[in-house]
Amino acid sequence: MRKHLFLFGFILLSQVASAQLFSKEKIRNLETEDKKRLSYGFFLGYNSYDFNFDYNTDQADILVEKTGGFSVGLIGNLRIMEYMDLRFEPGLYITTRNLVYNESYFQGMEFTDTDLKREVKSTYIHFPLLMKFSTKRINNFKPFVVAGLSTALNLSSNENNPDDNSSGQFRTKKNMFFYEVGFGVDFYLYFFKFTPSIRGVFALNDEIIQDKDPNSPWTSNVNSMKTRGVFLNFTFQ
Repeated sequence: MRKHLFLFGFILLSQVASAQLFSKEKIRNLETEDKKRLSYGFFLGYNSYDFNFDYNTDQADILVEKTGGFSVGLIGNLRIMEYMDLRFEPGLYITTRNLVYNESYFQGMEFTDTDLKREVKSTYIHFPLLMKFSTKRINNFKPFVVAGLSTALNLSSNENNPDDNSSGQFRTKKNMFFYEVGFGVDFYLYFFKFTPSIRGVFALNDEIIQDKDPNSPWTSNVNSMKTRGVFLNFTFQ
């Protein structure tokens, strides 16, 4: 899903950018927009989160069923120099992932179909600090790449819940840290700047909370579980 999303976004941005590049349009919209020291905006977006597992022993993979999520947030942009900006993009990211376990995890135990699946709901308050590196503006568009670090607060983590998977509660940590990389294109319209962008996010810390039982079929074989995902954002400035 993430590969398809990246490919779709790249083709979309390439097609629109090519249309701008080879058009005969010479009127430059928002001529002084990039000369502002500070600028602000907001974004709406789509997110697709996944988990990357590392296991203690060689066993069947835990499958992750992903569902698309919704994102919304604000943007603060500080111009450092002509082709470099520092961006702060706090936002709300809502998603759900379902973990599907193989029956081999419950060998020698009684289990039901419910035990083979765990729903992991995540509501992240996301705080990325990004460096934006742009090319020279051509007509009314300007490609760029971004990279940076972020932290997030997961409001749906259940970290302090005394119940664990033995009671049907899959717990994750509340505080997360990520690195992010992506690309996009600024389009200078008549009244505002519109920016579609794609960004990959990769967790730096383990997110799983182990069950109380050291032999738990849900967590004992998991050495680490790290979030990764793709953001498709549409920015208005």
